Amino acid sequence: MPVTGYELTHLQMLEAEAIHIFREVVAEFERPALLFSGGKDSIVMLRVAEKAFWPAKLPFPLVHIDTGHNFSEVMEFRDARVAQLSARLVVGSVQDAIDAGVITEDIRPGASRNQLQTPVLLDTIEKNKFDAVFGGARRDEEKARAKERVYSFRDEFGQWDPKSQRPELWSLYNGRHRPGEHIRVFPLSNWTELDIWRYIAQENLDIPSIYYAHTRDVLERDGMLLAVTPVTPPLEGERAVARQVRYRTVGDMSCTGAIASTAATIGEVIAEVAVSRMTERGATRADDRVSEAAMEDRKREGYF
Repeated sequence: MPVTGYELTHLQMLEAEAIHIFREVVAEFERPALLFSGGKDSIVMLRVAEKAFWPAKLPFPLVHIDTGHNFSEVMEFRDARVAQLSARLVVGSVQDAIDAGVITEDIRPGASRNQLQTPVLLDTIEKNKFDAVFGGARRDEEKARAKERVYSFRDEFGQWDPKSQRPELWSLYNGRHRPGEHIRVFPLSNWTELDIWRYIAQENLDIPSIYYAHTRDVLERDGMLLAVTPVTPPLEGERAVARQVRYRTVGDMSCTGAIASTAATIGEVIAEVAVSRMTERGATRADDRVSEAAMEDRKREGYF
């Protein structure tokens, strides 16, 4: 009996779209790279990239902009995954840039290095002459990211202007750029946080342990639960308590909060995310709370 149709699941459609984007970029650009932090979105993005080019090795390096204030569990996972793939890892170090006097760190209590990632990222792109950089941003994360195209054009200063973005009708992507300019590419644009977790379950992907519930000393600051670390010690009037928490997103320890949770398995995490009414960045990222336009302002300067 002849086959008359073939139906993809929701996750298969998202995966197929992302694979198409990866292959288009590699065919069109000379020096692409993939941002890999060891966080859940970059883990999924890397898995899709593996599928896009299997059985060949990844045709581009992995890049991490390291603030020096990352969770140890995430850094250990990053290094193990890179070694597993025999991939090339390019690290842009915020600490090295501070030591060299290229950027100045705000050392006031409660300050974060998160914004210092932008000049280091731009310098890393320029030094390595990357003309396309894959990122794991999703449109459901934050309203500024909802404006972004799959191919996000950046000018010679690495800046993003929402008015200069290009139409992407019928999944046709315009990667034209002049020397010095580049394109940020977001293969997971149409995924949601719930899609990410369901894909992790489907693919049985390893992830850093801090995404699952565990007991950790935390303090409450600005409505968030921050881990007690050398980077984030209790300030005057704050008290550390042991709580059962997990992380919905991971980044610089100084601005990434945990949530109270008992979700210790992938199924429990999926159930928890399915009923959440706040995005992971809105719930746990202090850097997005500076102003209504905090993310858009950073993106205009060259942020991820």
